[in-house]
Amino acid sequence: MGKKKIITKTSLDENKGGRAQSQASKSALKKVKKIDTVRIYINATYNNTIITATDASGNVLGWSSAGSLGFLGPKKATPFAASKVVAAISEKLKNFEIKEVEVYVKGVGSGRDGAIRSLAEAGFNIVLLKDVTPIPHNGPRPPKVRRV
Repeated sequence: MGKKKIITKTSLDENKGGRAQSQASKSALKKVKKIDTVRIYINATYNNTIITATDASGNVLGWSSAGSLGFLGPKKATPFAASKVVAAISEKLKNFEIKEVEVYVKGVGSGRDGAIRSLAEAGFNIVLLKDVTPIPHNGPRPPKVRRV
């Protein structure tokens, strides 16, 4: 057969056994970070609603989408799904002490209005609301007419 492994407990392993100490260490790890301004990017397409929260320098604090919450097919682009996505984002952001929120909305999906309303109802202080949907200025040259 093979050799048997003998595991010896160290003093660190013995200290981890207590239940009260493990909960105390978890609470010590969850420190509240104070962030003055949080940028929330809402990408509302015809197929999905994706929300990303970043700090002022662009570091992502959390993100969520309707697809990641379990919505399938055409239900992903509904205002109800967008409100659930905002609820998931607010859960992720409750570890941060947030003063102001800047909202950038991109896309033409039906979830954009529902997401903005849900952000206001979630208790966020919305300072800026900006539409950054790309609009083509004449765009590329169209293809030639087909000759049969």
